[in-house]
Amino acid sequence: MRKIKKGDDVMVIAGKDKGKRGTVLKVIDENHIVVENINIARKHQKGNPQAGVPSGIVDKAMPIHVSNVGLYNPIKGSADRVGFKTLEDGRKVRVFKSNGEVVDV
Repeated sequence: MRKIKKGDDVMVIAGKDKGKRGTVLKVIDENHIVVENINIARKHQKGNPQAGVPSGIVDKAMPIHVSNVGLYNPIKGSADRVGFKTLEDGRKVRVFKSNGEVVDV
């Protein structure tokens, strides 16, 4: 089970976008994720009229390391660390380390 999954609301805790929030769009591998509006790079794109792709400069979200983001805790109002806990019915769920609230419902 991963600590950060696709669709999670995360906050950047280190790097040039420190303090920004976004939603995880894609999990690249075990250590890298793509977050919307975070780590944006400008790409010079050549047009392709047959595919309908215009030329110009486009913004592209680049991968960021998972150690530089934390899962956003709405109760605390900032990023928080994540742990795991097994419930009485045998399900394994993610919990916030600061207050023990269950992330997965």
